Amino acid sequence: METAAEPPDAGRKPTEANTKPTGFKRLLRRLTASEAELDAEELRAETVAKAGCTPARDIRRGQMVSVTGRLRTVVYTPRTNLPTLEADLYDGSDVVTLVWLGRRHIAGIEPGRAVTARGRVAIRDDRKVIYNPYYELEPSP
Repeated sequence: METAAEPPDAGRKPTEANTKPTGFKRLLRRLTASEAELDAEELRAETVAKAGCTPARDIRRGQMVSVTGRLRTVVYTPRTNLPTLEADLYDGSDVVTLVWLGRRHIAGIEPGRAVTARGRVAIRDDRKVIYNPYYELEPSP
């Protein structure tokens, strides 16, 4: 007795390739999504396109990582004996705070600027932080 053949996709888990919206669905998504959602999607795509960069949501304390994204905020925090410059780097998945100890200003480190940073991840107040990262400023569009 023969049994019916399984469809070609039976038992397969959905992958990015077969769950990606196409044509009309993509247009509808772009029309209904908020600007923040579209921006996050674009940043995640750029992060994946850069070889060797880890999405911020996947990094853990103690790892040496390379992350890329856009600076959301840049704040100078005057302290009595050690000034710090802090910048929030957003890659579309999560935020990593970049902290430069002993710096008041760094040319090119400003909100909206695309940056790739490398360093060891620490956790401070439940936030991912990289102290004194190596960084590269991406060309402005």
